[in-house]
Amino acid sequence: MRIGIGYDVHPLTENRRLILGGVDIPYTRGLLGHSDADVLLHALMDAILGAAALGSLGEHFPDTEPEYRDISSLVLLGQVNDLLISRGYKITNIDSVLICQEPRLAPYIQDMQTNIATTLSLPADTIGIKATTTERLGFAGRGEGIAAEAVVLIDRI
Repeated sequence: MRIGIGYDVHPLTENRRLILGGVDIPYTRGLLGHSDADVLLHALMDAILGAAALGSLGEHFPDTEPEYRDISSLVLLGQVNDLLISRGYKITNIDSVLICQEPRLAPYIQDMQTNIATTLSLPADTIGIKATTTERLGFAGRGEGIAAEAVVLIDRI
């Protein structure tokens, strides 16, 4: 068994959709990034890659490549999972946390779990997702951005 950890953060900006866990969340601002800027999936992919010692998200999908402009992070997650499987590993379970003051994310967590489970061909009950605020402290508390952390456990197939 091996464990990996991932972290990502993106600033909030006008005129972008807010996509978290592959769910389009109604909000006045979205996350700025080269792809869809889905911090939850980016943290998860870095955790998966780290657990298998396969580098980082930026190495596999550089933000200098036009083919990744506005791409769905669910597509990238599927590719990371294919790479993991090709190296003889499978995901055992995932735990993650979204860090933001607003919007409230609890109503969307089940849909996020379903998206991730479907993409990774895992049971939804192996995917933990939580959301927390920072009590208005720091960049997330001031509404400047959203962060995510993820931990993944993998095992040999």
